[in-house]
Amino acid sequence: MANYSNSLYQQLEEETGIKTGKPLRHSLLHLYLPFSPLRVMGISCNIIKPKEVAKLHPLVNIHDLVGALHLPADAVVSPPEVNHALAVAAAGQGVQILERTSVQQVLVEKGHVMAVETDRGSIECEYFVNCAGQWAYELGQASEMKVSVPLHGCEHFYLLTKPLQEPLPPNAPVVIDMDGRIYARPWQGGLLSGGFEKNPKPIFTEGRNQLEIQNMQEDWDHFEPMLCALLRRMPGLESAEIHQLVNCPESFTPDMRCLMGETPGVSGYYVLAGMNSSGLAFAGGAGKYLAEWMTYGYPTANVWPLDIKRFGNLQSSRTFLRHRVMEVMPLLYELKVPRWDFQTGRQLRTSPLYDRLDTQGARWMEKHGFERPKYFVPPGKDLLSLDQSKTFYKPDWFDIVGAEVKCCKEAVCVIDMSSFTKFELTSTGDQALELLQHLCANDLDVPVGHIVHTGMLNERGGYENDCSVVRLSKNSFFIVSPTDQQVHCWSWIKKHMPNDPHLHLEDVSWKYTALNLIGPRAMDVLAELSYVSMTPDHFPSMFCKEMSVGYANGIRVMSMTHTGEPGFMLYIPIEYALHVYNEVMSVGQKYGIRNAGYYALRSLRIEKFFAFWGQDLDAFTTPLECGREFRVKFDKDTNFLGREALLQQRQDGVFRRFVMLVLEDHDTELDLWPWWGEPIYRNGQLAGTTTSSAYSYTLERHVCLGFVSPPPGKEGLPTPITPDFINRGDYEVDIAGQRYPAKAKLYPFSSLFTQQKRRKEDMELSNLQGK
Repeated sequence: MANYSNSLYQQLEEETGIKTGKPLRHSLLHLYLPFSPLRVMGISCNIIKPKEVAKLHPLVNIHDLVGALHLPADAVVSPPEVNHALAVAAAGQGVQILERTSVQQVLVEKGHVMAVETDRGSIECEYFVNCAGQWAYELGQASEMKVSVPLHGCEHFYLLTKPLQEPLPPNAPVVIDMDGRIYARPWQGGLLSGGFEKNPKPIFTEGRNQLEIQNMQEDWDHFEPMLCALLRRMPGLESAEIHQLVNCPESFTPDMRCLMGETPGVSGYYVLAGMNSSGLAFAGGAGKYLAEWMTYGYPTANVWPLDIKRFGNLQSSRTFLRHRVMEVMPLLYELKVPRWDFQTGRQLRTSPLYDRLDTQGARWMEKHGFERPKYFVPPGKDLLSLDQSKTFYKPDWFDIVGAEVKCCKEAVCVIDMSSFTKFELTSTGDQALELLQHLCANDLDVPVGHIVHTGMLNERGGYENDCSVVRLSKNSFFIVSPTDQQVHCWSWIKKHMPNDPHLHLEDVSWKYTALNLIGPRAMDVLAELSYVSMTPDHFPSMFCKEMSVGYANGIRVMSMTHTGEPGFMLYIPIEYALHVYNEVMSVGQKYGIRNAGYYALRSLRIEKFFAFWGQDLDAFTTPLECGREFRVKFDKDTNFLGREALLQQRQDGVFRRFVMLVLEDHDTELDLWPWWGEPIYRNGQLAGTTTSSAYSYTLERHVCLGFVSPPPGKEGLPTPITPDFINRGDYEVDIAGQRYPAKAKLYPFSSLFTQQKRRKEDMELSNLQGK
């Protein structure tokens, strides 16, 4: 988005004649920033030495620097001039701009935007975009149908100096000192410097915010730490004359990413807000994608990390937002280690087992407001050091997760997976089946009790959702989706649902606690608790039965684990959750049962080459690109969404493929780990990036999943990819600038490993028998 913004602002100068700014170099004064992904995006950047920093910027104190990240092609533009140029260009296209006009509410009829009421009267419209910045929250609440826009304002300070005695060179870079939490750039012959302090000041926390765009009161005491950091980095500014300390509010979101897209509750109501102090950098690109969204129904790039539907009403509490933005704002200038977690706004959604698991050593992560166990610290371990361990290398929890994985392989483990999104779709006739057959690529017309893994695709053949669907009865279906799909999946189904009173969709996520029993002894545990045989002959794979477990009735038991390992998923009415868990753990003691967390689940699913939505799959990934064509039933009676696009893709060939890479010559103890987003090279050429990574305790190596593409063919057109292209390449994964060789496959390495192990055991057995 920043790249597009840069080119747009230059184009505006040509179109309107209004100067929007001038290109400047940009240095980030922190050595360990992830510069490899920047290169993947085509952004020129280099690690430079302190002496080179001094040559680029004479005011910078380099004595404590190790190095810097230099972005030669970055730019600085003027917000007022960009705004003016955009307004002039828009007016030239017939856009009418009404200044000093107050929006009172958005009028909605039958769930669709109809008009906007202002202090100048009502304006009819088909689309409305809430881009009110720090006022977007209040504007959303002012609509006839309230719209949740989770953001909150904070005071933001920056210092302006008068022209310096020795002006900076015209190409002097912008300086960002991450450790000092400050930035500084030239401004009208002087310097502009601001930062993101550790103790931000939230604003507008009670009542509707009526403040117009204007500066707030100076607070020199609050700005002092940033001023000291500025003078440490640029001691020569000691004699500079201060022009003004500006205090201008900025809005921030709960996860440091902006909000954009159509709201789930009101058709035609779009949001573009919460830019987290990067509004000017991203404005052009964000506007482009939103315009595409409104015109075509989707943007031309995967913007799920920015989609407002990643949040729900549960993240719109004023108290939650106030506390969270106090954590978010300082994080903008902090080095975030892999798998770090927010500390504020926690314990918002919890399983009924939360307290029980917490006392047994559970360490928690948060997804869509839901607490999920990462791993369980055994008795005697130092809980504090584990909670505070921050590293890009081998983490302190390595052996703990390894033990949980081993237990999943050899005995039985329990993972609380209650956070998964769960819907029930029912009808009086065939309406539920007809809707799912239209939405899903797989065939849902299966016997009662069968489970179907399927994608819900868009018209381009990309995944809008990846789910498991159980046919509970002839006209009733149970849909299980990823945790962060709760709002998005609901919105997608409702969007395509006919207005039929005999068809009903219900979100039952809160009704069921989900326990995942993984391991070869899971069937023994359940057999004792239910007095029913759980062997594959009596309970085949991908099957669901409603049965009793212990004293509890109505437990939906499914022979699947989301990992490729044997076991069962138990969906338990919440009032029975504690009883069933206690019974499972009690009976399981003789089989070596233990708790496990999502880190073990991640390792298991990645070594089995299982793709997860939101990490590996998105709205631009098709089943043909990720080896899931077997889950697409082209010949079923219903013409499902995306069928034509997939048929065309099957004819033309796919231009990228999902692959599994196992690292070689990588020292798990000493080398930086891959986490995700690392560049993939084939025969020395950039071929793609990783989407998820984990250490495989089975293979005793790191495994990365990701997509690779062949280089463009003639005239720059994409080239179809073949299995031969995958198999004949020499691969490397770039981890922080160091490339490690890797073996690439289109099928799980663990399957190959298991086959080889069985062959070896068979040979040893035959030799023993021969002797």
